[in-house]
Amino acid sequence: MNSNFIKKIIVGCGVFFFFQNATAQSNHVLWYNKPAEYFEESLVLGNGKMGATVFGGVNSDKIYLNDITLWSGEPVNANMNPEAYKNVPAIRAALKNEDYKLADELNKKLEGSYSQSFSPLGTMHISHFKEGTKATNYYRELDINDAVSKVNYEIDNVKYTREYFVSAPDQIMVIKITSDKKNKLNFLIDFESLLKFKTDASSNQLKINGYAPYHAEPSYVESANPILFDENRGTRFTSLVQIKNTGGSVITSDNKIGVKNATEALIFVSIATSFNGFDKNPRTEGLDDKAIAAENMAKAISKSYTSLKKAHILDYQKLFKRVSLDLGKTTAPNLPTDERLLRYSNGEEDKNLETLYFQYGRYLLISSSRTLGAPANLQGVWNPYMRPPWSSNYTTNINVQENYWLAENTNLSELHQPLLSFIKNISETGKITAKTFYGVNGWAVAHNSDIWAMSNPVGNFGGGDPNWACWNMGGAWLSTHIWEHYLFSQDLNYLKNEGYDLMRGAAQFCLEWLVEDKNGNLVTSPSTSPENMYITPSGYVGATLYGGSADLAMIRQCFSNAIEGSKVLNTDAEFRMKLEKALSKLYPYQIGKAGNLQEWYFDWKDQEPKHRHQSHLFGLFPGNHISPLTTPELANAARTTLEIKGDETTGWSKGWRINLWARLLDGNRAYKMYRELLRYVDPDGKKTEKPRRGGTYPNLFDAHPPFQIDGNFGGAAAVAEMLVQSDENEIRLLPALPDAWETGSVKGLCARGGFEIEMEWSNKAVKKVTVFSKNGGKTTLISGDKKQIVVLKKGQKAAINW
Repeated sequence: MNSNFIKKIIVGCGVFFFFQNATAQSNHVLWYNKPAEYFEESLVLGNGKMGATVFGGVNSDKIYLNDITLWSGEPVNANMNPEAYKNVPAIRAALKNEDYKLADELNKKLEGSYSQSFSPLGTMHISHFKEGTKATNYYRELDINDAVSKVNYEIDNVKYTREYFVSAPDQIMVIKITSDKKNKLNFLIDFESLLKFKTDASSNQLKINGYAPYHAEPSYVESANPILFDENRGTRFTSLVQIKNTGGSVITSDNKIGVKNATEALIFVSIATSFNGFDKNPRTEGLDDKAIAAENMAKAISKSYTSLKKAHILDYQKLFKRVSLDLGKTTAPNLPTDERLLRYSNGEEDKNLETLYFQYGRYLLISSSRTLGAPANLQGVWNPYMRPPWSSNYTTNINVQENYWLAENTNLSELHQPLLSFIKNISETGKITAKTFYGVNGWAVAHNSDIWAMSNPVGNFGGGDPNWACWNMGGAWLSTHIWEHYLFSQDLNYLKNEGYDLMRGAAQFCLEWLVEDKNGNLVTSPSTSPENMYITPSGYVGATLYGGSADLAMIRQCFSNAIEGSKVLNTDAEFRMKLEKALSKLYPYQIGKAGNLQEWYFDWKDQEPKHRHQSHLFGLFPGNHISPLTTPELANAARTTLEIKGDETTGWSKGWRINLWARLLDGNRAYKMYRELLRYVDPDGKKTEKPRRGGTYPNLFDAHPPFQIDGNFGGAAAVAEMLVQSDENEIRLLPALPDAWETGSVKGLCARGGFEIEMEWSNKAVKKVTVFSKNGGKTTLISGDKKQIVVLKKGQKAAINW
């Protein structure tokens, strides 16, 4: 490292020095001059199934381990409240009589159990000894260009280095630890877990076998026994640790494994669980986790470090390298990422940080979304808590969907498959939910789910407030991801063999759930708007109503997509006609006296005017039936709604609002909020006088707060939305480009219709654009007032100078 100056920091009993470059900041490296003390300072790795959270300590390194299929619970009893639907007529009658208090009370009868929780597998400690206490030249990094983390430091004139990666091809975590002088490496590895487990150290291998609880209450539920274990129930897990040493010897002691007097050591970590699908009991019908972990370990340990790392990087970069982004020259100095974030939060320029955050979102999706039936959850695949915030589950009233907004447009379409396969699973339990909770056909999903594809409304059978417990439009929203996947991929086989039937089922639920209001318009009844509450003219504060705008927005999109899917496949004409008729009768959007898009059937006030949810703006984004170009009056009302709400909100909500402002073609407002999304937030456990507000933690995790990964994904998706917007017929270039990004280039962003875009711009105008067609087709490129029709064959490119 070229050093221009040196800083000294005292951490605990050690003194850490770091050298700082005067060169510009990297757009692909997170780096720090000290080990992580808190979870929100750690560096995370993953292969889409295994997650590793690396702290990079010197005398003792700590690594949290997760497996995306390790959850509490068992297959859900979807028929948990078989006669709940019998309460629907009474709720509708109360609403017809405008008795909203009674409707709220009755709506609680449409509730079931809570979801289960994503479990922490355990923590691996690597404790060093015979190394003294003072470390100098400490440096740790995560390079998202190759998904490898590194730690370097010196003790007693010995240079120690560590490299960490989690391989998808070999389903293994590998840690390489070296000293630059012979026989100076000494450490022991042990394991602990909040789950039930047993450890055995023998035959030069650390074997951990355990199991998750069969039930875990959410962290917000008071319970004398929130975590329930039974050795004959719950998902099993196996974790194996093995070492290959150069010099010295492998040692075992007191259920620990390590090396003595080595020069180099490779640590292999293999993990497997017994999870065998959402509908299989993991104890009696589970996979053989012991055999799977052993097989993966045996295969990996027979290979060289070089070949393992090469295979890992090749596999990772096939996905990551598809997209490159340059937002112009930066003058930002090279600082540790936490200091860099603080500097940026104070209003300084750092275009490479803006690029890094975008690419970090893509990195996180690659690292947490490669397992069918187990999409990235609220924390991706990184969770150290037994009762994590909101159970680290799949929250379907925004959060799991926001996780996947970047899948298609940032060229990671394969990573959408875990969510799409999950939708197929949840449609099965959702059929029972539709029948038993609502008395109709099709399939329905309420606002929480888990790996068991739970679809029922939550609240513990009457204990939940309807404003969050009773919403039932998750299926309608999830179904839009199926159509989006088709529009981007043009995968006709998927649409024909699986996707359309799922879209049809979601639409069928909505079709049968709708009722007429007193004017003959179709509305939902009962209805809620996610987590928000209204105030009636009489002063009643409630959640249950009829004809909520969010419901109808999602139904509009759901119906429109199913109609288009039916046309593409030239099938199901009779059902299509029913949807078209119902679509024409939906209660129309209403503009309130403040010029806002109404959230409620009537022009009622919000209990919280600046509420974080903006579900009734769904039609603007992620839907597409509100637009400044086609529905300017509604778009202006959406703009007014956002102005009333203001820009100060939680992390994931900022991610959503940036996309909304991009769809309103207001690049500067979108950019203002993007900067706020990257506002520094101290770790949760740190005593601080800084405000606890939405932003970004030192390791670039999204701060709700606490950590929720959806803000990372929403923010990354928004960058793409600012640069390219599209529909089935048009691709708009730089539709919401902010002044700050007047010069730049991007390669690999995807557009609907199966197109890929590469372009350069300067002075906020496109100079060159190359369009690639994956499947052949026609589109119209639009940039400013210029238009260009492009017709391409499959695999063909067209280069255009504007």
